[in-house]
Amino acid sequence: MIFGVGTDIVSLSRLEKMDNLEKFAMKVLSEKELAIFTNLVEPKKITYLAKQFAGKEAISKAFGTGMSLPVMFENIEILRDDHGKPIFNALNDLKILQVDLGIVKSHVSLADEKNYAIAFAILEI
Repeated sequence: MIFGVGTDIVSLSRLEKMDNLEKFAMKVLSEKELAIFTNLVEPKKITYLAKQFAGKEAISKAFGTGMSLPVMFENIEILRDDHGKPIFNALNDLKILQVDLGIVKSHVSLADEKNYAIAFAILEI
């Protein structure tokens, strides 16, 4: 059964205009995500960060809370499997909430186009 659905869209120009993209990345990304970000070439950094940001916002909306404790950037991790499929990992207190709510499965879809990144998330109980 579906617990929640969330979606988000990010304008890439919003990130392109940032004075310090790395500082924003450190605020939004987990350690593993930050390692991936750091190894990307410059144009790919913006699309990766935009998709991660949109994905985390979509997940927060699927929880029904938006960004509020414990549903925070640092507790949401989106990695990729061997085929590139996004995988949501709840970290820290969010993992506890996920278990308490009975959420057993998640689905995340990330995409980008010339000017935008978009994400869609579904949480199942």
